Amino acid sequence: MTPDQIESAVAAGMPQAIDELKRLAAIPSVAFPGHPEEPVYAAAAATEELLRSAGLPRAQQIPVEGSFPAVYGEAPAPPGAPTVLLYAHYDVQPAGDPAAWRTPPFEPTLIDGRLYGRGTADDKSGIIAHVAALRTFQGRFPVGVKVIVEGQEEYAGERLEAFVERNPELVRADAIVVMDTGNPRVGDPAVTTSLRGMAAFTVEVRTLKDAVHSGSFGGAAPDALAALMRMLTALHDDNGDIRVPGLPRGSFLGSGPSEEDFRATAGVLDGVSLVGSGSLADRLWASYAITVTGLDVPSVSGAINAVQPFARARVTIRVPPSGDPKTTVDAVMEFLQQVAPWNVRIAFGDLTVGSGFQADSGGRARSSLNRAMERAFGRPPRDVGAGGSIPLVSKLVKLFPAAEILLFGAEDEDAAIHAPNERVDLEELRRVATAEALFLHEFGAPSALGI
Repeated sequence: MTPDQIESAVAAGMPQAIDELKRLAAIPSVAFPGHPEEPVYAAAAATEELLRSAGLPRAQQIPVEGSFPAVYGEAPAPPGAPTVLLYAHYDVQPAGDPAAWRTPPFEPTLIDGRLYGRGTADDKSGIIAHVAALRTFQGRFPVGVKVIVEGQEEYAGERLEAFVERNPELVRADAIVVMDTGNPRVGDPAVTTSLRGMAAFTVEVRTLKDAVHSGSFGGAAPDALAALMRMLTALHDDNGDIRVPGLPRGSFLGSGPSEEDFRATAGVLDGVSLVGSGSLADRLWASYAITVTGLDVPSVSGAINAVQPFARARVTIRVPPSGDPKTTVDAVMEFLQQVAPWNVRIAFGDLTVGSGFQADSGGRARSSLNRAMERAFGRPPRDVGAGGSIPLVSKLVKLFPAAEILLFGAEDEDAAIHAPNERVDLEELRRVATAEALFLHEFGAPSALGI
């Protein structure tokens, strides 16, 4: 195929791809505990059928211990051609409060060229981009193809890490495309070259056997909620920089977003200051960040006049690519113990860790991707970092140090992933699918694009 034929084939297949994304995103495949499992298995089955429809001679679900199945597809390499592994995930974040959504989260809705709904971007757009790119070749692929789509990345991606470590030959490849990131803005091509690692834990504070009347006991009885609040606020100074010893600020060698763009994307209210020091690229991509993501305390609507006997919080830490998540979480837990008031009882649990990623300068695969993205977007891509984590990536780096790992996708920074009103820009999805198809073509036959 010529590059022109590839571009035309992807464009011609987009109506089908969009319909498939609508059907896939309508499945509430939330793999968090407490959510129904049937939709997650339904999404796995739908993904398996999509891979089969893309022309892969092998497509199947593979059990993953303690998790939902991975969906795997494979096509052998032509003689002398390299092999590319394509990654995405079919599980999604919980929708949260339905009232915060302008459209129902699991009823994908098309508005002005953008498809709204949970998972339309993160990461079912990645699945559809892979399928649209592969379908272009009608089963005659220029490279060997392996596809793995996992089912519990959002909650416990480390389970796929263990599976891959036990089955390395299943995913061994010369280049690995991780379709679970995106561009700073629609139409602004970028390759993510660094990921922060992640750690999370639950901290529980106990002070009393039971709640007691705030009138009779308040003023002397230690309030667990007040103690926990003091501990959590001690994590940052007045500027918003982290106070935990051993977690220094890092630096990112590249440009990040402007403050104006960041404020608009993050929805920072007028007059509210940003937190932390250093450039935005430093803060978002190369430094530690600590966020309290959940609290178990009495609700305001059900509040009673009582001193609280216990309180819990979920704490999430983002770790620079070169940082060690386990050492980091140990430092944060030790700090919380040191700043805890009144000799309260503290317990930690539900620990999760995942390593970060820093790409090498680039080789043949990155060069091929640069040319493919330049043709698909009209300009070459730039390097960006990502503050989020993809647990599998660091495992793949350790298993296959010679493989190039390329991270890109259709999740632009306005896509509201993990938030209400998530959406994907469908023209961006077309460009990303086109770039992947052109990359496979170019990687199989270098300089085939003539750029």
